[in-house]
Amino acid sequence: MNVPATIQSARLPQTYEKARVALAECQQVDECKDWADKAAALASYAKQAEDDQLERMAQRIRARAIRRAGELLKQIEPATGATKKDGTGPLSRKQAATDAGMSERQQKTALRIANVPADQFEAQVESDKPPTLSQLASQGVKPRQPIDLGGRDPKDFNRALHFTGLVTYYAKDLA
Repeated sequence: MNVPATIQSARLPQTYEKARVALAECQQVDECKDWADKAAALASYAKQAEDDQLERMAQRIRARAIRRAGELLKQIEPATGATKKDGTGPLSRKQAATDAGMSERQQKTALRIANVPADQFEAQVESDKPPTLSQLASQGVKPRQPIDLGGRDPKDFNRALHFTGLVTYYAKDLA
């Protein structure tokens, strides 16, 4: 029996390579979601059958499908962007994800995974122990830019903000 020295030098199964190519060519979010759902089912089956190799391949396919869905969603402006298939009006990113059957959480996860640099994503997904989707998504969170308070103390700024809100609420209540 001829066993390769390392996993990296081993030739991946032909079906896995075909799945990678097909996912890279996906043009619709719902296609990616279908791939991800099927891969999740396959990973579950492989885990029950104690087939570690099949489980890892299914996890990799699922991660790639979710990343591709995120890449496609990023092409749509958050508020309004592309037009619907029937040409009736603008399609929002959220609506595109909903139409594909994605929950708000799945949409956020896909977008975050798409934010992970490609080389880092590839290295992790092709490793001996691919990361979970949550681990990948946590790497794609963009840090928020701090607010310039103009030299004011953050506690004072916060108190003033709350005071303004209370005054506004009280004015509406009086009206």
